[in-house]
Amino acid sequence: MKNIKAIIFDAYGTLFDVNSAAEKCKEKIGDKWESFANYWRTTQLEYTWLRNLMGKHKDFWQVTEDSLDKSMRAFDIKISMKNELLNLYKFLSPFDEVPKSLKTLKEKKYKLAILSNGTPKLLNELIKNNDLENLFDDIFSVEEVGVYKPDSRVYDIPIKKYRIKKNEIAFLSANTWDVSGGGNFGYNSIWVNRNNNIFDNLDYKPKYEIKDLNKLISLLS
Repeated sequence: MKNIKAIIFDAYGTLFDVNSAAEKCKEKIGDKWESFANYWRTTQLEYTWLRNLMGKHKDFWQVTEDSLDKSMRAFDIKISMKNELLNLYKFLSPFDEVPKSLKTLKEKKYKLAILSNGTPKLLNELIKNNDLENLFDDIFSVEEVGVYKPDSRVYDIPIKKYRIKKNEIAFLSANTWDVSGGGNFGYNSIWVNRNNNIFDNLDYKPKYEIKDLNKLISLLS
């Protein structure tokens, strides 16, 4: 880890809690809010992978809306809540340690960036709404190449911008398929395993597994 020149983060599920949108409406949704949130997220990811395979790209905001439509029907949630739930995706909450950890890494002069399926507009709104401006050197979106992770063209975006070697990037994600995608590409991929999950069998095992970003600071030092 001593040769690291840039630290790149996945956004959704890694820096920001994707379930926080539904959680903010849990009184209206009821006890099924968490199952609904997980279903929405799973459908959202499945749509990105399927669109990659079909060559039918839609941006992440459209995919999020499409997956929400299906999820609301599956859980019998009133259509009148759609706009409220969709808008809350712009206000996802960061995990507790994220703001302080990012500031510490910034103070240590690391180059920090996000590499995400999200659109530039959506990501910038999310960062602004959580007062995280000025912490990132770059916000990289899959929209630059018109295909979703884990396509290798996505992971190549920072390499072209920074002109550094693949193994000079520390890439962090809470999504095991994303960790594997980045790792198989050549990144030093680190798994942020917040929920004691089991890693997928995708021909890559991360050298490092951490519970939260506080552990990253210890790892780098």
